[in-house]
Amino acid sequence: MSDLARFSINQMTVKQLSMPELAAACGDLGVTNVGLWREPVQTYGLEATAELIRDAGLTVTTLCRGGFFTAIDPAERTKALDDNRRAVEEAATLGTEVLVLVSGGLPPGSKDLHGARERIADALSVLGPYAEQHGVKLAIEPLHPMYASDRCVVSTLTQALDLAERFPAHQVGVTVDTYHIWWDDQAPAQIARAGAAGRIHTFQLADWTTPLPEGVLNGRGQIGDGAIDMREWLAYVEQAGYTGAIEVELFNDGLWAREGREVLAETAERFVTHTA
Repeated sequence: MSDLARFSINQMTVKQLSMPELAAACGDLGVTNVGLWREPVQTYGLEATAELIRDAGLTVTTLCRGGFFTAIDPAERTKALDDNRRAVEEAATLGTEVLVLVSGGLPPGSKDLHGARERIADALSVLGPYAEQHGVKLAIEPLHPMYASDRCVVSTLTQALDLAERFPAHQVGVTVDTYHIWWDDQAPAQIARAGAAGRIHTFQLADWTTPLPEGVLNGRGQIGDGAIDMREWLAYVEQAGYTGAIEVELFNDGLWAREGREVLAETAERFVTHTA
């Protein structure tokens, strides 16, 4: 299949594949880039994963995920920072420059969005220099506002960049994910803002299909099935100077119920169709 040079399959899209199965399927289909998740990496073994990916000739475009910085309790905050330091180290071992951050929702009983966002900044002031020492960049991912209470109080690229710009671009930038920002008429200008500062650290595709499933987390549609114009958003990031890999990251129960290699082949085909 042609035009896959920039395509990266995020591991979550085909989470039914084991690490060796994923590497083998990528080889068979001519996919050279993968985005990995910490949990399956830890299950297979960090060093074993690094060796497997290296031997398969694959490039790790991102590691998901760090973050969850919004706890109020000092012990919980210390625990979160320790876990994020480990995530940085894992990213470095896997050979990726980008650790994606999902920043965390409101702590139980709290209604203070501003305070939660400030605690994210406090954590980044510690983690940014640590990541730089390991050759890793942090990519704040804004999530759709429906996740603000329980998963991510950073809901727009504007908010993500306002946080990131407190730190050097080689330490902290943003993730541009179509699923989370397609509705925001300010997002194109914010993509340009991020690009001008060298802060687009990764670009991800997922479509918006309705009705959303119960719980909404696993509602990301296969690209081409929903309301998002993928070429439009690709044009925005390319006009902003982004030339890196393009990940497809889908949380979708229907896709997970299918054979993983079939889903990977379909996703690669959809990528070519909707970005070429």
